[in-house]
Amino acid sequence: MSIWPTDCFKDRHILVSGGTSGIGAAIASAFASEGAHVTVTGASEKEAEVARTAMPGITAKALDVRDAEGVAEFVAGFDQLDHLVNCAGVIRRGDELEPDVFADVVDINLNGSMRMCAAARPLLAKNGGTIVNTASMLSFFGGGLVPAYASSKGGIAQLTKSLAIAYAKDGIRVNAIAPGWIATPLTQALQNDPERAGPILARTPANRWGTPEDLAGGVAYLSSPIASFVTGAVLVIDGGYLIT
Repeated sequence: MSIWPTDCFKDRHILVSGGTSGIGAAIASAFASEGAHVTVTGASEKEAEVARTAMPGITAKALDVRDAEGVAEFVAGFDQLDHLVNCAGVIRRGDELEPDVFADVVDINLNGSMRMCAAARPLLAKNGGTIVNTASMLSFFGGGLVPAYASSKGGIAQLTKSLAIAYAKDGIRVNAIAPGWIATPLTQALQNDPERAGPILARTPANRWGTPEDLAGGVAYLSSPIASFVTGAVLVIDGGYLIT
């Protein structure tokens, strides 16, 4: 007998920030295939428009997670929200060594996630909802070219643990996934460079780049009743990279 709860996402309302492409889009599509009502956000109206065509059955809207008032107003527009997945993020290799760029990347990746969590908390509390944040391998390692990205993802891990404590009284579970090296536009430059891709694959026991779809199952698990006693966890999904 399967332990997976049948139809546990059917007719649930799910919001995926940064869900118009890459990892977020794969997660959103997986939830939609389970019968959920899914809304995704992109950083611009153009991103949202492209997603509306590419992701039929999913609602796509523009949202700048740096805009605190905009985030609060956007989330308040939901009548019901059962699950929040925070995938909005940027990386600016090399440029992040400049303080202004550093601050902007952290504002999107870390502060933006906090804004989404805070705005969604009252709605999620009504039904004992869940939050899944997106951490990274750079939650555990430094990155010489991406100090802002690494700092923000280290912060996501600690934010997840902290909000798991703070939101527990509301019946909200807060967890995170930590993807390994995933084939997305954010890593395209690395994939195209044999000198950089070679060591990554050599260290990954699974001996391949991950796909955005590889992450959807972990998010579904953390959002499902099967994980009802799991909160404050950072689930590593990396093909074994971290253990070598």
